[in-house]
Amino acid sequence: MPKPRARDLGLPFPGQPGPFNAITDVPGVRVGFCTLTDPAKAMRTGVTAILPRIEADAPQPVWAGQFTLNGNGELTGTHWINDAGYFIGPVCITNTHGVGAVHHGVTEWMIEHYAAWFEGEHCWAMPVVGETYDGILNDINALHVTPEHAKAAIRAAKGGLVEEGSTGGGNGMIAYEFKGGTGTASRRVSLGGKDYTVGVLVQANNGRRPWLTILGKPVGQLMPEGAFRDREQGSIIVVIATDAPLSALSLRHVARRASMGVARGGTPSGNSSGDIFLAFSTANPGALAGEDQPFVTRTEINTEVMDPIYLATVEATEEAVVNAMVAGVDVAAVKPKGLIVPALDGQRLAALFRP
Repeated sequence: MPKPRARDLGLPFPGQPGPFNAITDVPGVRVGFCTLTDPAKAMRTGVTAILPRIEADAPQPVWAGQFTLNGNGELTGTHWINDAGYFIGPVCITNTHGVGAVHHGVTEWMIEHYAAWFEGEHCWAMPVVGETYDGILNDINALHVTPEHAKAAIRAAKGGLVEEGSTGGGNGMIAYEFKGGTGTASRRVSLGGKDYTVGVLVQANNGRRPWLTILGKPVGQLMPEGAFRDREQGSIIVVIATDAPLSALSLRHVARRASMGVARGGTPSGNSSGDIFLAFSTANPGALAGEDQPFVTRTEINTEVMDPIYLATVEATEEAVVNAMVAGVDVAAVKPKGLIVPALDGQRLAALFRP
């Protein structure tokens, strides 16, 4: 049985979530995992895949924006996202040393999935692959992740409920010196008489225990047992999805707001942390414009009315990080031997919020 999520424990997060309180509340968005766990091989890692929309044989651009709060990490494909305002294909997250293998796997999947496009045109793949470091709970130098694991995560992608905690790329991650990993949340937003969804998925591997703050309470100071770090040694990837029709510039602004959601948890974004955020919109679908199409027309929300989407992003990011932690279980470290990374005690956390 899955553990209760943060809201199930009675934590009074603000805002109205979607039906699954997950990134998959955005229509068409699917999430898949390939989770690799074998204590005999010191293996606790994996791959997470986010598919923005269900596509036909030809790819469609996904409008996007990216922001880096602290750059001690990697998210491939961002140079083109920052220039062109879109990407093509899945978004994958893994461990630091798995980026190359996952990039290879996503490229293979794209060549297979869009075969006619690659065969008929001079086209190329530019996958979006992010990472955080799992070398405490996983033998990261053993290079357990392969291209096939990336393809398996993509093939496993589905809508609905999203498994959290030690799943996919989040399998070996630590957040605020508790077991961390994959977390997700969503918010509903109304603009101009229309309803939209903002969904967030995080791979949380950041923070120190004394910093941890949840809904204003100094949880890390109230639960100091098992802390083991004297400096931050982790990162966080945040992927934000929405069906609101946003420009690439507005999506870059949305990606920036993930910083505020992460900061609500207490981290100052330390020097060793790769805090890298991506926002995309599934609106305005259509084939890439060619040279024979000199003008394009898209619907975009006025930047003057973006505040509800910004707030939804902050709230969902904050909640997704907590969901990643409350899903955790105690895990023995690979390095150093003897260290146990504890789970966040959900019942003890819930008690902090009771009258």
